[in-house]
Amino acid sequence: MKTKNFYILALFATLLLAGGVSYYASSSPDGLEKVAEDIGFIEQAKPNTNSEGFLADYGVKGLKNERLSVGAAGIMGVAATGAVSWGLFLLLRRKDAK
Repeated sequence: MKTKNFYILALFATLLLAGGVSYYASSSPDGLEKVAEDIGFIEQAKPNTNSEGFLADYGVKGLKNERLSVGAAGIMGVAATGAVSWGLFLLLRRKDAK
């Protein structure tokens, strides 16, 4: 498989998973939240300072359709992660000996 085709296929699969399948992820609490509920100190939790942010709670603020909101947030997360990774790659790559 050519490298270009591999990258296109990987990008398509990533966007499909982030944009479509992420809606079906578990809504159960994560490990720390589960332990806090079991032990009984969940009531002491304070809201996150970013809890009112644009991408809070795995969704896009302002989008009423939950499926679309979660999918868009997933795609934005993939794009942001890719941009940061690509930028780091360009910064840290080896220069030609020319």
